[in-house]
Amino acid sequence: MEFKDQLNRPITIDKTPARIVSLVPSQTELLVDLDLEDALVGITKFCVHPRHLKDKKVVVGGTKQVHFDKIKALQPDIILCNKEENTEEMIQELEKIATVHISDVNTLDDALELIKRYGELFSKQQNADSIVKGISEKRLEFAEFIRSKPKKSTAYFIWKKPWMVVGKETFIDEMLRVSGFENYYGNLERYPEVKLTKVQPERAELVLLSSEPFPFTEKHRPTLQSYFPKATILIVDGEMFSWYGSRLLKAFDYFKTLHQ
Repeated sequence: MEFKDQLNRPITIDKTPARIVSLVPSQTELLVDLDLEDALVGITKFCVHPRHLKDKKVVVGGTKQVHFDKIKALQPDIILCNKEENTEEMIQELEKIATVHISDVNTLDDALELIKRYGELFSKQQNADSIVKGISEKRLEFAEFIRSKPKKSTAYFIWKKPWMVVGKETFIDEMLRVSGFENYYGNLERYPEVKLTKVQPERAELVLLSSEPFPFTEKHRPTLQSYFPKATILIVDGEMFSWYGSRLLKAFDYFKTLHQ
């Protein structure tokens, strides 16, 4: 059987993969929700949902560095990666062990397509269709909810020292737009560093401090407030903006709470 990953690379398999290593946290959660937990043999230390997985599966490393010997010992049929989260050098080594499927998710439609592709690849089409249908219904309901709400100019921070924000052509930028916010740094490329000064205050109406990858907390609010004196500043759940699997079933209800 031949499939294609999201980089349009051909993936040839003899049978439905029965041993899966996932090196992307949001995709790991998706696999469980597709009823593939038993097939999942290896995960990363960042695969925190569902929480019991780390006690049952082999942790093979992070998303940027893995123990190749641990992965090889698991004898996987397939290894699931992501263009942005995993390095090219890693993927080259992983391909010596097993078939590698690479996702490339920059839009909500990309995310839905990945769920469908996993449904086909792992013979879980019915489960995948149910998840896609649920996300699509939530999306339409939320679009009606925000139809008359003004779009606030919003800065989304992901790192401190240096200050880093979300720019254009990223999944978070897409989710900001979909959730009814206008990206204050949407004219910049991907994840730029920004220099903030109190001499020339920034004019964003809303500042969102993400819980990941940098764990922003309330203690960081005063510093950012000095750079954005007129903005409302919120600590937000980064998973709701950046995880693109079945987590999307919960995201739109979360976005409602931000608007309220």
